[in-house]
Amino acid sequence: MHSETKSKESISFEDFKNRVIEDYKLAVTSRECSLLGRREVLTGKAKFGIFGDGKEIPQLAMAKVFQNGDFRSGYYRDQTFMMAIGALNIEQFFAGLYANTSIKEEPMSAGRQMGGHFSTHTLNEDGSWKNLMQQKNSSADISPTAGQMPRLLGLAQASKIYRNVKGIDAANFSENGNEIAWGTIGNASTSEGHFWETINAAGVLQVPMVMSVWDDDYGISVHARHQTTKENISEILKGFQRDDENKGYEIIVVNGWDYVALVEAYEKASKIARKSHSPVLIHVRELTQPQGHSTSGSHERYKNNERLQWEREYDCNVKFREWVLENDFATVEELDEIDQEIKKQVREGKRAAWDAYANPMKAKQKELLPLLEKVASDSSNKETIVSFIKEISAIKEPLKKDLLVAARKSLRYLIGTQSDAKTQLITWIEEYTKTSQPDYSSNLYSVSENNALSIEGVEPTYSDDSQEVDARIILRDNFDKIFETRPETLIFGEDSGEIGDVNQGLEGLQEKYGELRVADVGIREATILGQGIGMAMRGLRPIAEIQYLDYVLYALQIMSDDLATLQYRTKGKQKAPVIIRTRGHRLEGIWHSGSPMGALVHLLRGIHILVPRNMTKAAGFYNTLLQADEPALVVECLNGYRLKEKLPTNMGEFRTPIGVVETLREGNDITLVSYGSTLRLVEEAAEELEMAGISAEIIDVQSLLPFDLNKDIVKSVAKTNRLLVIDEDVPGGASAYILQQIVEEQNAYVHLDSKPQTLAAKDHRPAYGTDGDYFSKPSAEDIYEKVYEIMREANPSKYKDLR
Repeated sequence: MHSETKSKESISFEDFKNRVIEDYKLAVTSRECSLLGRREVLTGKAKFGIFGDGKEIPQLAMAKVFQNGDFRSGYYRDQTFMMAIGALNIEQFFAGLYANTSIKEEPMSAGRQMGGHFSTHTLNEDGSWKNLMQQKNSSADISPTAGQMPRLLGLAQASKIYRNVKGIDAANFSENGNEIAWGTIGNASTSEGHFWETINAAGVLQVPMVMSVWDDDYGISVHARHQTTKENISEILKGFQRDDENKGYEIIVVNGWDYVALVEAYEKASKIARKSHSPVLIHVRELTQPQGHSTSGSHERYKNNERLQWEREYDCNVKFREWVLENDFATVEELDEIDQEIKKQVREGKRAAWDAYANPMKAKQKELLPLLEKVASDSSNKETIVSFIKEISAIKEPLKKDLLVAARKSLRYLIGTQSDAKTQLITWIEEYTKTSQPDYSSNLYSVSENNALSIEGVEPTYSDDSQEVDARIILRDNFDKIFETRPETLIFGEDSGEIGDVNQGLEGLQEKYGELRVADVGIREATILGQGIGMAMRGLRPIAEIQYLDYVLYALQIMSDDLATLQYRTKGKQKAPVIIRTRGHRLEGIWHSGSPMGALVHLLRGIHILVPRNMTKAAGFYNTLLQADEPALVVECLNGYRLKEKLPTNMGEFRTPIGVVETLREGNDITLVSYGSTLRLVEEAAEELEMAGISAEIIDVQSLLPFDLNKDIVKSVAKTNRLLVIDEDVPGGASAYILQQIVEEQNAYVHLDSKPQTLAAKDHRPAYGTDGDYFSKPSAEDIYEKVYEIMREANPSKYKDLR
């Protein structure tokens, strides 16, 4: 082995020996962090622990071929890998365990995710891209099992786009598409649908993705016989193996304790994926989990003595140590000395991390105690406040919560008193809350100068001879201008390519811009979105098309758990400005006319949700979003593509502002608020109400997230004194959210002379057919009668009973 390695890499035996010893040190360091980390949880200093012990050696092998510009999308146990690429040290490991909210001390998530979840920073302080080719990159982990898979597909596909699409400025993102996306997953999680969908899609697309399956025979406490057919993921994936006639995967099986075989396996995988863009699956078998799944339980409860003994013997670190000794890379005494030194380093790093976490709160404790003592002396409830002082003084390691609970409770016993001490206490509480809250709540959306809310609107322009055209033409021509001027943009979805989408909003564009930029994909919504997330994380501007709004539910978990949280869980250090295009609202039938906007509003905080009423507004949103650096969902009106709209002359340039409502009709008696397809019915009803002497003001929400940033709706309610919100979601859905925003957030209740109300669809899914639509969702007649009854209640003498 020595001579083979020497000739292959042209290094001396001494150099190779040194590399082996450095690998040994890393493996021991990572293991000691896991062992000490578990103790920190069990003693109460940390809340929960999930560690990478038992997976050290394969992760070292993977790190050896991981190059600058590459991306990882992984399992939340890859701590050894992160240490090996220089992205994680001992203090940072423990800072994550303690949930230190300093992004400097805890660069993975600033304490927003539990330990074991890793990432690197791909953005500068101002939100602009770093040069990703000058660093090794890891997309931010999430806890949902297999949730990392869809994003992995997009990270790999970006290399294919950069290699084959000309004209893109790839300086910060790619070198001729040579980068690999490296995925990792536990063997049990391969049971998840996201794994299978991604594996299939990567085989179809032929992208440089290397997928490692860490196989320790268990998922939580459940054995592989309950997880996987034949208890062997590579065995059942044999049909994906590439051959001379068919493209597919290179499948490699290797034991996780065999250092030499692992190094060779990852070198082989790297060469295949980097050169030919063929995906590779590496099934790493015979791994162990020395401390069980997590700190919430012990693996002795579900593993028999025979299994436990095997795990002790085949622990990858144990086998690696044996191999080092067998090949005379070090003596027992030398390795023992290394072990002891590393244990000392880990203890010292743990202590330093704890001090960095705890000392700021101890300093605040010292500030608060004298303030409480001052207010206690001025209070008639002195004994109660003194009890708080004793409680706080007794806490050796106070939390922010402990301090604020005592301070805020003390204020209750100062009601009716005025003193300098009380004023100082109030100031302390306000300032500590003000400085602490952003540690937990900031960066849900971009704060860069390119955030979506900073992009000013630009009106569409028209010439004297601008034609009235089918609305789909406006979308088509606007997309044409986008693709012409922005080579980094691409769109993909079911039926998006050859036929130009189901409503022909992309008609002819695949022929013009090629199959990579305007692409058909399989029926697999989760990985359609994953393609968008991954490519957006690598500097491209993808538009991921989900054919119908109902089908967004297939991708909802990824949208909610991954995309919506990305800026938040990295405290603004990563972004994925993917645009999700879909169409929805009224059509025909249960699964082609849904409008689950309330569900989306609740689950997708962190993504802008835009609901344009026509295609000009929709096109304007796409133009706005491509100027911005945030993700968004754009819901086009499904029944609006054949309606006539005037053709703008400034395609690709007009922009619909985000978070701004539009008044479509002035009125004095009642404010009607709606969005999307329902607006046309509202306008119809308003015309008829005018004939009954009722003047209705109509406001188009345009975007649900964010909502009416200028608070224009309350200005309308102040004039009309009445409010009705109409939409086609279920009762209590988006209409309830809108009502809460207007009445509570905008304080419109002070202007109301009538009860604010909503008019929504029925509780059930919409039935099929024209009559099904009429009886399932609000009609113009429903709107008319609802408004009339509101007005009749206010003035029964003027508005007689309709019945």
